[in-house]
Amino acid sequence: MSDFLDVLVRDAKATIDSGYYDYFQKPASQPKVSLKKAIIECKQTPIITEIKTASPSLGTIRSNIKPNQIAQAMQKGGAVGISVLTEPKHFKGSLQTLSQAREAVNLPLLMKDIVIVPEQVEAAANLGANAVLLILALFKRGCCEVDVDKMIAFVHARGLEVLLETHTPDEFQSAITTDADLIGINNRNLATLKIDLNTTKQILEKHKSHGKTVISESGITSKADLQFLKGCGANAFLVGSSIMLTENVEEKVREFVET
Repeated sequence: MSDFLDVLVRDAKATIDSGYYDYFQKPASQPKVSLKKAIIECKQTPIITEIKTASPSLGTIRSNIKPNQIAQAMQKGGAVGISVLTEPKHFKGSLQTLSQAREAVNLPLLMKDIVIVPEQVEAAANLGANAVLLILALFKRGCCEVDVDKMIAFVHARGLEVLLETHTPDEFQSAITTDADLIGINNRNLATLKIDLNTTKQILEKHKSHGKTVISESGITSKADLQFLKGCGANAFLVGSSIMLTENVEEKVREFVET
């Protein structure tokens, strides 16, 4: 029986076949900054903000955005890095958004997409990303062109870091044995789109991180959420919708960073 993750993969293949990820030139100025290092050295709460205009669960989140202004506001608010959604169909993302964010800030940038082929990693590198999201479930399902270890090696060969996303205890246990730079725990089940912050709690109660930097993702809307996830043992936090939905992005980011 298919689920929403299968839909994302099907549409990712169509997007790849359309040539969406082709023909991007490397920017003249490309800061070599590490998202992992930025998290480890952060003196406050390490918040990775996210530029997203829509999601399958919420629909349109913010219309007519100016990525350079949003990225600058996030940087001024104290974000440790910025995730940029580039998946065009379900999240209304854009590769141009990543390019514009790169021109606007010197923070580490994470390309967030349904990455299943190395060509998408090439696009990320050429557009100035410093890290790429890989979803372990896609490799477990055999949806990707190469296995997870080969894809991680390819990302590293392009000079980028890997955020390897998990959702279950078994996936997390598998992820910590890889060479991924960062391990994500997505509180949203991509198969059903349901959110449960206890996902982070249950995984970190069951498995040690073995020195890996762990990022809790999705469903963070308040300081209380952050405090709960900190108590679970997460090292950093990816926050998207609740920041993009607010009028004053810089102020909202600062509120989370100072938690």
